[in-house]
Amino acid sequence: MQKIINFFKKETVLSIAWLAAVASVFFIHPDKEYISYIDYRTICILFSLMAVMEGFNSIGIFSMTARKLLSRAKSIRSVITILVCLCFFFSMLITNDVALITFVPLTIVIFRMLGNELSAKLLIPTVVMQTIAANLGSMLTPIGNPQNLYLYGISGIGPGDFILLTLPFAATAFILLMIWIAMKTHGIVSEVSAGIPDDNTSVRKNPLIMYTILFIVCLLAVAKLLHFLAVTLIVLTAVLLTDRKILKRIDYALLLTFAGFFIFIGNMGRIEAINSFIGRIIESNEFAASVAASQIISNVPCALLLSGFSENYSRLILGTNIGGLGTLIASMASLISFKYIVNENQKLRKNFFLSFTLANIIFLAAMLLLYTIINL
Repeated sequence: MQKIINFFKKETVLSIAWLAAVASVFFIHPDKEYISYIDYRTICILFSLMAVMEGFNSIGIFSMTARKLLSRAKSIRSVITILVCLCFFFSMLITNDVALITFVPLTIVIFRMLGNELSAKLLIPTVVMQTIAANLGSMLTPIGNPQNLYLYGISGIGPGDFILLTLPFAATAFILLMIWIAMKTHGIVSEVSAGIPDDNTSVRKNPLIMYTILFIVCLLAVAKLLHFLAVTLIVLTAVLLTDRKILKRIDYALLLTFAGFFIFIGNMGRIEAINSFIGRIIESNEFAASVAASQIISNVPCALLLSGFSENYSRLILGTNIGGLGTLIASMASLISFKYIVNENQKLRKNFFLSFTLANIIFLAAMLLLYTIINL
């Protein structure tokens, strides 16, 4: 029993997804239509991208790039700017989760080197801004986060139109992040006299070339220029032949979460009363419903759920991305930062939670104001 409880605590969203899926089976008994519920394209491309990102991470390309940039930093402001920008811009290509997994641990190491005084003052605010940067930077591209990949795939929106839709919000977020850094570091005259030491590690050329080619192949699948099954087979074959350990590090819980919600949504869509009821609630309110629901169930499940009852994908894209701000669980990627901070020092738990919540409310309010202005 304790093992079940521990699993539920560790994989709460996955557990809820499959509990909902199993419950829905009592209303719509399994039949041949179940096969059509699952969006195999999204799951296959997501698997392929995760494998490629794990491959890049395994050869240290992201960490090496970060250290080379940081080695040129001469002030606290430039250090923090680089750390936040790494999350903002890398998240557009490697997803918000991978950006935080890669750069938050590096941030903690950097602040240990800078000393206790600066660490006590700036570590938590910096990691909070990195988290916001990853969540809002990732909104710009179809591959920046799981809900974008899914909604982009079913919406029929072109890549250019997708970027134009999210660009005002991502650009505004970047400006706000830079203003925050300037305010937070104002009056701090400490310098990093010799910069952050570069570890001088080199990346093996052959794996880098291979993973770059595989990433391009994945992008071709996202753009629907290559069939997703062919791309998945190519990526899987390449990984099996070069580094099988990568397959152990893929987030299969996320893939299974998608599958569980697909079954639940598919069954709910076949119950006319429920379909009509939810459709009436969110009709013309997709954006507000996405933002609100994300605060409770997080933005990826929200995107899967509401897309089954509305085809206003532009509002769903904006709502689920902006809805990633707010509560700690609004974007599950935020929990990555929280866990790293708590593992570093249990006493920082409360301080991080309060700082995170306040900053997210401010950024959420700014994004909601911008959305209102754009849609006047």
